[in-house]
Amino acid sequence: MGKKIWEQYLDERDQKVYSSAGLGKVKGIGQNPALVIIDVTYGFTGEESEEIEQSITKYPTSCGAEAWKAIPHIQNLLNVCREINIPIFYTIIEGHKHNSNEKTAIKGNVFGHPTLIEGGKGTVIVEQLKPIPGEIVISKKKPSAFFGTPLISYLVDHNIDTLIVTGTTTSGCVRASVVDAFSYNFNVVVPEECVFDRGITTHAINLFDMQQKYADVLSTNEVISFLKNKVQHA
Repeated sequence: MGKKIWEQYLDERDQKVYSSAGLGKVKGIGQNPALVIIDVTYGFTGEESEEIEQSITKYPTSCGAEAWKAIPHIQNLLNVCREINIPIFYTIIEGHKHNSNEKTAIKGNVFGHPTLIEGGKGTVIVEQLKPIPGEIVISKKKPSAFFGTPLISYLVDHNIDTLIVTGTTTSGCVRASVVDAFSYNFNVVVPEECVFDRGITTHAINLFDMQQKYADVLSTNEVISFLKNKVQHA
């Protein structure tokens, strides 16, 4: 297993404390996983790969080039899940169309920006991950994919026991969704290359924290290998 992105931020005390406490154990992927792709819309990616300083001048929530590094990994995982008929769910965030001062996802009114309100270009899932018939898209107003949405009812209907969580931002909507999924007693897996954030440090530390307490942070290849192996032995 390669070096994890968060290791550069931990000192010896951190590593010893978490290890001694018994945190960070791997729970594993269950028998009935589902893929959740969180908020990979143009509002969080921009329309092309460019430095974040340029991208946020058009889409203030954009994560810039980091998004476009993650998209091919998400696309690869998505294609595998489609091939083996794993249920797929998307979320998008849409600011309130008729009241731009309503709180959406984060404090302040950034989602009152014209590109990010209901129906705006920034709420559209990127073309590379465009849903196909049978895949469910859920609009939300808060960070978690569960808060105020029917996601849990879909998961219960499909007898899901594991959520593979991808998308953005690692420190925001991904983390909130992971914590809620864990709270609902799902196994949770986060493919490391399939999540992204606007901040490098926040991305790394939140991956570390999720790995220690709420999810298994695995490589995308590890997740894909497990899924393909599951099918072969079904």
